[in-house]
Order: sequence, then C-alpha cells, then structure tokens
Amino acid sequence: MNQVEGNAAVQPSPRKLSRQARREQLIEATIEIIARKGYARTTLTDVARHAGLSHGLVNFHFETKEGLLGETLSYLAEEYRRNWTAALEASGPAPAQRLDAILRADFNPEICTPSRLAAWCAFWGEAQSRPLYQEQCGSNDREYTRVLEEICGELLAETGQSGDPVRIARVLRMTTEGAWFDLMTMSDPYSMTEALHTAFNCAAAFFPGKFTEMGVVGGAAKG
Repeated sequence: MNQVEGNAAVQPSPRKLSRQARREQLIEATIEIIARKGYARTTLTDVARHAGLSHGLVNFHFETKEGLLGETLSYLAEEYRRNWTAALEASGPAPAQRLDAILRADFNPEICTPSRLAAWCAFWGEAQSRPLYQEQCGSNDREYTRVLEEICGELLAETGQSGDPVRIARVLRMTTEGAWFDLMTMSDPYSMTEALHTAFNCAAAFFPGKFTEMGVVGGAAKG
C-alpha cells in the first residue's frame, strides 16, 4: 500500500464521524464563536457555519442554544478537571511537588488558549449564565478548592509555618484566575510563562523554602 492509500485508509470522511465526534466538533465551534461574539450573541447558525455543517444537524445534536451552551460549559469544565487531576497523578508525592503540578496545569497550553480563556470569561461574566455555571461547575470547583486547601495544609505542617490553608489556597486560586483574565483582556498581555512565574512567586511568598519563581525548589523548571 502506498503512502497516499495509507493516509486515505485512516482519514475518516466528515460525513462518517461518530455521534460523539460530531458533538465535540460542534462544541469546539461553539467555543470559537463564544470567544468572538460573546455568550449572548452566539447563535446556532453561527456555530453551524463555523463547523461547516447544517443548522439542522446542530438542532439534531443539541435541540436548543441553551442545550448547546450547557454542553459546551460541561465540556470545558470536564476538560479542566481532567487536566489538573492528571497533573497531580503524574507529580511526585510531596505536597510541594503536588502544588507545583497543579499550578503548572492551569497554564497547560492545551487548555490555556485564547479561545478557551475567552469562553471561560464569557461564562463567568454573563449574569444569565451564572446559574448554569453553578450547576455545571460547582462540584468541580469545590473538588479543586478542597485539594488545593489540603495541599496547603500539608505544606504548613511540613514546614512548621503558621497560616490558614483556606486563605492561602484562595490567594493562589485568585492569582491563577487573575492571570487568566489578564491574558484574555490586556491589550498587550504578558506571556503564559510570565503568568506561571507570577503564580510561583505567590507560592514562594507563602512557602519561601519550597518555591522560587521557577517552581518547586529542586524540581526541573518547565516554565
């Protein structure tokens, strides 16, 4: 079999995509449209056009704009959850290593893209989407917060420092979320690497013997 025939054999026809693959195609198109036009101005017609599909096919998979937006938010939330939990599973067991991993995960280039950041900001910013956000993301947010507080508590115990792990975790979370917002809204934003170093500077302020702006002390700098 020659190379052309081999490529043809493994490339699915757009018309033969599985139901799940088609839904993901439409959700990815929705993320792009939300990023360009905002939450309220996104329409099924825009999504269909961007995906190169018919309006009827969008209706077949999602029925309403509200259904599509809800599924898009759920998709983003699950993608984010998988990203940080996978980072923790791959990290070392020490609490400083785990904190390093969870902070790096927030600036993973696969999820920290301009379109995804803009879509997240749109869901956060639209008052009408807040009940949807709480419904789709509330449990994931609570899980992330619990784990971050747990790691901060372990670091305080290990270092013998005083402090409130709940407040430290809150400051770290606000720092990463603020960096996301800067990357999306500033006319001349700093780089993703600088955003990560900012988060590590925050960690170093609370745990100076464990972190520098490059990450965990003794760890390989990846940012």
